[in-house]
Amino acid sequence: MNTKETSSANSSATYRVLGAASICHMLNDTMQSLFVAAYPIFKGNFHLTFSQIGALTLVFQITASLLQPLVGLYTDRKPQPYWLPFGMAISMCGLFTLAFAQHYSMLVLGGALLGIGSSIFHPETSRLARLASGGSHGLAQSIFQVGGNFGSSLGPLLMIFLILPNGQHSLAWFSVLAFVGLVMQAGLARWYKKHGHVIHKKQVEVRTSTLAPKKVFGAITILVILTFSKYFYLVSITSYYIFYLVQHFHIAQKQAQLYLFFFLAALAVGTIVGGPVGDKIGRKKVIWISILGVLPMTVLLPHVSLPLTVLLSIAIGLVLASAFSAILVYAQELVPNRVGMISGLFFGLAFGMGGLGAAVLGTLADHTSIDFVYKVCAYLPALGLCAGLLPDVGRSKPRQKEVVEPAVNTLPRIGSDEQPA
Repeated sequence: MNTKETSSANSSATYRVLGAASICHMLNDTMQSLFVAAYPIFKGNFHLTFSQIGALTLVFQITASLLQPLVGLYTDRKPQPYWLPFGMAISMCGLFTLAFAQHYSMLVLGGALLGIGSSIFHPETSRLARLASGGSHGLAQSIFQVGGNFGSSLGPLLMIFLILPNGQHSLAWFSVLAFVGLVMQAGLARWYKKHGHVIHKKQVEVRTSTLAPKKVFGAITILVILTFSKYFYLVSITSYYIFYLVQHFHIAQKQAQLYLFFFLAALAVGTIVGGPVGDKIGRKKVIWISILGVLPMTVLLPHVSLPLTVLLSIAIGLVLASAFSAILVYAQELVPNRVGMISGLFFGLAFGMGGLGAAVLGTLADHTSIDFVYKVCAYLPALGLCAGLLPDVGRSKPRQKEVVEPAVNTLPRIGSDEQPA
């Protein structure tokens, strides 16, 4: 191989690994989306209030949010490749529990198991995506994230065509997804064990932040505020959009599920944009535009007709979705030697903010109305103004270590038989 070919191979992401990670993310988040999409069935079967529905989301997302940073912190020191299939197995147990739940406490247990599975899945698989990025960190995170968002969008469609006609027990059929994910995660774990440790050890440089610790802390705080804004607003749609459409426009539940799918599909499409665009124009600009840019649309949403509501929700999903990949990679550049902890922290925040938001908004809806909830949440994207306070972050500063073969050379070339299918 000549120098040009070597450089090309070194700078290319290992797309088969990233693709497999993205598919696993899709399967994992499909199971989670089934949990949320089944809320109308749970509400009817167990006569739940909006507060109880919010509490279900809270248990699921708080379980994940508390554990993910701890999992990431531990695996930064001791990577655990085979935790990947283990996490998927726990999620499969959660799905079975939900399928055969006979009282509310079993629903809570099923949600908690899904949260634990996610807390193991996200930090380690996100780290694997970064290892396989070939330096295109934003692109790698977007590929990884788009699988999750696409999986989340499938929940309403599966609910319309399979679960609503067949009932709660049909959730068990989707354990097949968990098994496929478990097998694929085992393949990724083998790649991770074979190549990931070498990539860590054979680094020319140990990267350090270019900012003072005080500025890093301030920037992380701003990112937390922006994550709060994004996910509090998102949960108002993912958890309550169906109820809003049914009550506000008096449409059938199947039609409302379809419109929720449109929104979630828009999230999946928007996700793929944020990472690579951030690689080119800077992550701070992407964060600024994606959160503050939806404010006019969110303010208008509660006051328009059904067709405009659907169109605005799709546009909001497309723009707002680009934020997370940019936020995550920006945070990893702030604290470059703690990729697992940072990934776990922000995935955990996403779950935690969503869970807290679901509980708060559910209680607010019980005491006021779903319409009032949407009017209040409309102003959350205004917190995107805080993005202007973020420092400009380039590539992290190198600190010389031992001179050895560049780490990226340890990655198998695209199409290599050493990569998992």
